[in-house]
Amino acid sequence: MKRSQAWRSTILTVLISVVFLSSCHKQVAKAPTVPSPTPKSDAPTVTLQASPDTITRGGSSTLTWSSSNATQATLSPGVGSVGTQGSRRVGPTDFTVYTITATGPGGTATASASIAVTAPNSAPTTSAQTLEQLFQQSVKDSYFDYDKSDIRPDARDTLTRDADFLHVHSDVRFTIEGHCDERGGEEYNLALGDRRAAATKQFLVSLGISPDRIQVVSLGKEHPFCSAEDEACYQQNRRGHFVLAR
Repeated sequence: MKRSQAWRSTILTVLISVVFLSSCHKQVAKAPTVPSPTPKSDAPTVTLQASPDTITRGGSSTLTWSSSNATQATLSPGVGSVGTQGSRRVGPTDFTVYTITATGPGGTATASASIAVTAPNSAPTTSAQTLEQLFQQSVKDSYFDYDKSDIRPDARDTLTRDADFLHVHSDVRFTIEGHCDERGGEEYNLALGDRRAAATKQFLVSLGISPDRIQVVSLGKEHPFCSAEDEACYQQNRRGHFVLAR
């Protein structure tokens, strides 16, 4: 009898141990993963400066801007969409407040700069001959690479100085002639000369010169400035040439 009770006690102990070990090996449920909050985008910033901030009517000023955390920018009035950093030459005729708006994932920011415009001092009327001399001395041609109509970096500098003169002499009207070197057919060079004249005009318009003051014409290769058959001469013939309107 005692043996039987001992045997039962042993079996009961084994069963309890098995149940206990089984419960210990049950997998504990993992806590649900909480998604990380989406990081908030930084708000954009933007600055705008005008140099100079006072000009004489017919002159120009340069607007310069810089922004951060922005994907696009708009400059008004009269300019439109621009890069998030850059500069633009403008020639307002009256007091003007320019505003730039920068937009990004974090919102919108604005900045403003004003340009005051004063009347030019009265001066003696310039004779036609003197004005033509000034025009020839101050307004220089833009030169192009072979078979190209893109405005080169050196031509950008030249045309920017041309625009300074044309802003001061706001009544001057002129023609831009597109010229080519002697290589290539006549029709091809007429089309290339037209593209060169148009590119020169468009660059001046971007600097604030009214398109109404500018006419364009292509002369192709028919009126060369140099007749030698070498690259130095060909370069002289690849140009946008300025002629004062009479």
